[in-house]
Amino acid sequence: VQLVESGGGMVQPGGSLRLSCAASGFTFSSYDMSWVRQAPGKGPEWVSSINTANRTFYADSVKGRFTISRDNVKNTLYLQMSSLKPEDSVLYYCARRVNSETGPTWDYWGQGTQVTVSS
Repeated sequence: VQLVESGGGMVQPGGSLRLSCAASGFTFSSYDMSWVRQAPGKGPEWVSSINTANRTFYADSVKGRFTISRDNVKNTLYLQMSSLKPEDSVLYYCARRVNSETGPTWDYWGQGTQVTVSS
């Protein structure tokens, strides 16, 4: 399993970025997928998920500003981010979502892509 994020960078407040996550080594269309972000010294924060039926879910902090999508032909997950705020400046990870005995979790993560929102 390999997940490779791209698309991060620096943008001004109010700007937009689109993150991509290229997946390989598994049947992408059969798995729910998520975006998770993490600030230095803090635990991971769930951002958004999309299930195999293309139903989407968002954290309150990004609802209305971020849009998750997937292309099962290209085996790619996307996160369109708009109206970016300085507090969105963290490392963003693509992760494969699975169910465990203790509930949903993520079993594979990408290497992360940095988003920096600054004027």
